[in-house]
Amino acid sequence: MSTDDPLKKQDDPLKQQQEVPAQQATLLRRMYEVFSTDEREAVMAVALAPDVDWPNVLDGVRLHGHEQVRAYWASQFAAGTPLVRLEGLRLDEEEQPGTQASSEGPRRVVATVRVGMRDETGDHWAGAPVEHVYSFGADGLVNRMDVRQP
Repeated sequence: MSTDDPLKKQDDPLKQQQEVPAQQATLLRRMYEVFSTDEREAVMAVALAPDVDWPNVLDGVRLHGHEQVRAYWASQFAAGTPLVRLEGLRLDEEEQPGTQASSEGPRRVVATVRVGMRDETGDHWAGAPVEHVYSFGADGLVNRMDVRQP
């Protein structure tokens, strides 16, 4: 890959690819590829645990399970077309109490993303990125997502 690939870290391009397990990196990349398309429903079933814990950033509450996440996404799309662009993946350096690596791989992966909105005038992207922090269950599915500032 070229050195200007946005999915690689600037300071050590190969380190990122070696640290994030391939299965998790592939799953997260696919989630971001299809988020703004009609394919997101099919990916939800193979990427998110049935009891996934997901943030509703707009209302500041937590959602639980596919139905609540599906309803949240539907409300986002009713207001416009939300966009999310993956800019990088890395292991989380901010370990949370009770969260640790396991034989299945790390429990938390950070996706650096840029959010935006599409309207009749085009795509509008936020000036600063945010971090989506994913926890995975032993089955390899996302069981929690958090949003934080880098």
